[in-house]
Amino acid sequence: MDRIKAFFKTSLIGGIVVILPVAVLFLLFKWIFGLVTGMIMPITDFFIEALDILKYERIFADLMVILIIVFSCFFVGILVRTRLGKYIHRVIEENILKVAPGYSLIKETVMQFLGGKKPPFSSVALVRVFDSDTLFYAFITDTHPDGSYTVFIPTAPNPTSGNICHVKKENVYILNVPVEQAMRSVISCGAGSTPLIEAMLKKMKEERG
Repeated sequence: MDRIKAFFKTSLIGGIVVILPVAVLFLLFKWIFGLVTGMIMPITDFFIEALDILKYERIFADLMVILIIVFSCFFVGILVRTRLGKYIHRVIEENILKVAPGYSLIKETVMQFLGGKKPPFSSVALVRVFDSDTLFYAFITDTHPDGSYTVFIPTAPNPTSGNICHVKKENVYILNVPVEQAMRSVISCGAGSTPLIEAMLKKMKEERG
């Protein structure tokens, strides 16, 4: 019974962690869409009346809103590439945005989904620490002359926090899976772990013979 309860609890939490950031982003975009729609309503009304396109009023208005949002994102993207823009963004993020609950998680999720950020890790691994049978997700961050590894073990659901460990070579199972796949599993509290475990078992089988 306890195992069933734990299964439902972890599954529910994993689902919430995956769905909540997407829902927040959807609601945020919906709010921005409504805000821009209200702001440009006088302009859309003018063009609709001037061009006599009352039949396509809603489509025209929505198209203008989407174009404005896309242009705004493009403009902000150009702005943050400049020295002044980077400085302003850093100040706002460090002093305001990072204080907001869930901001770091939402940002990390968006970056992973859009592929706009490559994690600073060379490969994915499952590692044994403290010489126990428990395996931890880890990302290889450095290798050493004696064959040992420095690894980063992330905490779920926020993969930007975790622990750094120095592990013997024999306790590290490097997996042939994309870093992004492992990162998504961390964000979803372990959901989608099967391919990683299968990759480790395959590697162990190949090493044995």
